[in-house]
Amino acid sequence: MIESFPAVLPHGITLSCRACGPRLAPRVMLLHGFPEGAFAWDAVMLALAAEVRCIAPNLRGFERSSAPAEVEAYRPRHLMQDIEALILQSGGPVDLLVAHDWGGAVAWNLAAMRPELMKRLLIINSPHPATFLRELRTNPAQQAASAYMNFLCRPDAEALLAQNDFARLWPFFERMGGLAWLDDARRARYRELWSVGLTGGLNLYRASPLRPPSPTDPLVEQTLRELQLPDTLTTSRVPTSVLWGEADHALLPGLLQGLEHWVPDLRLTRVPDASHWIVHEQPQRVVDEIRRCLSPC
Repeated sequence: MIESFPAVLPHGITLSCRACGPRLAPRVMLLHGFPEGAFAWDAVMLALAAEVRCIAPNLRGFERSSAPAEVEAYRPRHLMQDIEALILQSGGPVDLLVAHDWGGAVAWNLAAMRPELMKRLLIINSPHPATFLRELRTNPAQQAASAYMNFLCRPDAEALLAQNDFARLWPFFERMGGLAWLDDARRARYRELWSVGLTGGLNLYRASPLRPPSPTDPLVEQTLRELQLPDTLTTSRVPTSVLWGEADHALLPGLLQGLEHWVPDLRLTRVPDASHWIVHEQPQRVVDEIRRCLSPC
């Protein structure tokens, strides 16, 4: 059974969390992305419940977690502070940190700057910041695939996305094969989540310098051109596995090129028949990968 609880962190942020599994079992923390919530991991957590202690927080700004009003509060360092505090409060370093989409933006940074918080890292369809910066600068195909990010930064994005029963949000799932797994029950869960508010999730995009060039905002292109991500701040310092659905229309395969430069201890698994939403589409594949990461062999 999955339990829900608020984790009140020392720096004043509360993260609403979901957890299951024996408290003395190997510990796995799972970080979600946009426009998801912690419940996206439920099938994975339940499959592992007999052998692993799983904790899945809602990131700040999502569901019932704290949602600061300032866009600045959604910069990576603040989300890193949240997850670092939650890991320490939950019993110390985790055996495995698993992260998808925006959760991966947090996890990549933690693996580079706070590697002592985890024994291993599993990334699922979340671009490494250095390869994402490179592709946004030089790859027209990735620039086009990421153009939606500039829409999500608009000041009226919340209102536009919420119109007509979230008519602009469902295609995030449906255009990448979501019709197979997006049943009525899951639609109801997402509708409930989004009705709480979208601003926190959208502020992740607004706070990020990693956006494709915009013809209407020259400052975005200037920021992208001037941004520096030194290897010392972006190199993963823990054994890292990457599970990548190759039918991802938003994050293209070029993001995997040269990844080993920043991830010296890398195991890359490509899944040709999975999209960005592999956690929903193929939860057993994710479960198997988590078990492999936890295996002593």
